[in-house]
Amino acid sequence: MYKNYLIVASKFDKAGINITTQLSQFGNMNFYLVENEIVYNENLDMKKFENYDFIIFASRHASEKATKTLSVHAPGNWGDANLGGRPKRVCKTSAFFQKQLFENLKKMSEKFELTKYDITMECTHHGPLINKPCIFVEIGSTEEEWKDRRAGFVVAKAILETMNTFKENPYNEIAIGIGGNHYCAGFNKLQMDSNVAISHVIPQYAFPLTEEMVQEAIAGTDETVDILLMDWKGLGNAEEREKVLSVLNKFYIQKRKTSEIPK
Repeated sequence: MYKNYLIVASKFDKAGINITTQLSQFGNMNFYLVENEIVYNENLDMKKFENYDFIIFASRHASEKATKTLSVHAPGNWGDANLGGRPKRVCKTSAFFQKQLFENLKKMSEKFELTKYDITMECTHHGPLINKPCIFVEIGSTEEEWKDRRAGFVVAKAILETMNTFKENPYNEIAIGIGGNHYCAGFNKLQMDSNVAISHVIPQYAFPLTEEMVQEAIAGTDETVDILLMDWKGLGNAEEREKVLSVLNKFYIQKRKTSEIPK
């Protein structure tokens, strides 16, 4: 499906430069280093993306808890666009690529003994908004981790492995994640240990869920969506769950709870 990849990072992002520096040792890679933050469209030359099939944004992740993390997520906004992109618009992404990158981050972190880092998905959030399938891969959550060469090496190896071995998997069921928290606690295990491949995730804090949000997530998935996958406990109380179901029932796509997915 994808053959030509472009890795994008900001020259002022310590994690992004860490990852791209590690990647550069592996041969003929294509890089686009941006002068400013990569989440804002006005900082990007969109013509740079024209000759590529898939874009990988290498970036830092910051959080108040300062947890050591390697994370992956699709870019886009369910509401406003305070961190780039456009309001209520999401980028196209690949559930296959995101799943395989997540699996390779796990594999490489174990192989190279990066034991103190959590490997996690994040829900869909922030910009930019581009017209190519894309994904963010990030190192978090403080400057210590952003500059950690072993972490940068692990992410680089995971990116390289995913690009070199990427394939469509007819056994994967493609899912949109609905509910849960920012770090996709209800979806991480399924992404790793089931045949489900998750693309966009709409977290509970982005609710109330609307038809338009679900339509945007479906349109923003490069594969055909098979499942609207609910983190049932992460939908809120009984009344809030009913509101979510009333929206999802308007789509002729199977609805399943995370607890119903075989592992």
